Amino acid sequence: MNFQILFCLLAFFGLCATALSDDRPNIVYILCDDLGYGDLGCFGQDKILTPELDQMAAEGMIFTQHYSGSTVCAPSRSCLMTGQHTGHTYMRGNGNYWLRPDPQDKTVASYLQESGYRTAMIGKSCTSGVPPEEFSQPNKKGFDHFFGVLGHKEAHHYHPPRVYRNGEAIDLPGNHEHEGDNFAPDLFLKEAKEWIEMESETEEPFFLLYSAPAPHASLSAPEEWIAKYRGEFPEREVVQKHYRSTNEPNATFAAMVSRLDWEVGQLIDTLRACNLDENTVVIFTSDNGAQSAGGHSENDFNSSGPLRGEKRDMYEGGIRTPFIVRWPSVIPGGTKSDHISAFWDFLPTACELAGVAPPKGIDGISYAPTLLQNPDEQKQHDYLYWEFFEKGGKRAVRMGDWKAVQNDVIKTEGKSPIELYDIKNDLDESENIADQHPKIVEKARNLFQTARTRSPIEKFNFPDNP
Repeated sequence: MNFQILFCLLAFFGLCATALSDDRPNIVYILCDDLGYGDLGCFGQDKILTPELDQMAAEGMIFTQHYSGSTVCAPSRSCLMTGQHTGHTYMRGNGNYWLRPDPQDKTVASYLQESGYRTAMIGKSCTSGVPPEEFSQPNKKGFDHFFGVLGHKEAHHYHPPRVYRNGEAIDLPGNHEHEGDNFAPDLFLKEAKEWIEMESETEEPFFLLYSAPAPHASLSAPEEWIAKYRGEFPEREVVQKHYRSTNEPNATFAAMVSRLDWEVGQLIDTLRACNLDENTVVIFTSDNGAQSAGGHSENDFNSSGPLRGEKRDMYEGGIRTPFIVRWPSVIPGGTKSDHISAFWDFLPTACELAGVAPPKGIDGISYAPTLLQNPDEQKQHDYLYWEFFEKGGKRAVRMGDWKAVQNDVIKTEGKSPIELYDIKNDLDESENIADQHPKIVEKARNLFQTARTRSPIEKFNFPDNP
């Protein structure tokens, strides 16, 4: 039996794995921003070239039914970090909020760090904003090393005036948000490659969260990448105040996705060069569905693929994301799984791979058995739950093949109709069959009340929740 599989099985059954600690897998989690379910070639894209991620899929496993934590950035990442869905995690919406000090909002990085993993987060912070003058906040949430931008608004632009490394602000005086001397993804990639190379000299396993800002607006990419697509698509001039103006929005967006794809290839090549490839789990996904912002429209490249909706929707296009896992020593190439999973499953999965007991009271279920080709041992969710407080307030629940969506929750004080879809037979959620299944609708209505706890942040509560 493969040695890595043996270790994970021992951990799965709760047996002592101390003697195998040095052989625990490294974990590299690559999280991009606003990439749609249909933006990659391996998920059906036919206009934008993504050879590295297509190869990653060919060498690993695609999850066809994986969901983000939310339909926007901050709560989605909070779910990833804490193993809780948006009805339980502290940060349930965007805004000037941040994860609270341990032991509150304890992150996956903290659990791995305590078990002997070296930990790093590079790029856009996944612990959200920071308290005033508290630049070292990510380091206090389980990350030995942090390099990137702290605020989500800073990550809207690809030439930020400053970045941060382990509590120190580093000014980039040649940068002015839309233009500048330092392209942020260049800085992040260089830091990540150097950190991997440094960690390869140690005996401890590591966890790297590489939080790439692309392809979130503003629309920005180096000229050599835009040139690959110039003239390939119809264009329109885009004049923006907050985001970067451009007369080539489609060529630029395609360039951003292809450049992101290249970054993934660079990270995998670094693992190979450091002889870390075989025993490193590499995960790639997006923090929510496709965007229409900064001059780009989801329709330009059919970024949601066969799904309805986009970012800020509770339909599948807003929350179902591409999800690829590569682990050469364990996962056969070209594998697909229809296991239903979500961001809050990563924490228990990482704990299981590290031989650590996951915390109690979380919403996540480890998908390690699926990675290890043991589907009979894979536990299933009774339901997945999401809530969102912009655009009138929305919530959704998936129960097996049933998907219930309720829009305008705040506007109607919870009295808006609940829509019901059969996801297995109606992937694009085109036929609302709520009137045909009143018992299923009532089950969803009950879950909307019971799947959540009241948030200590008052704005993240619905009028009809106690």
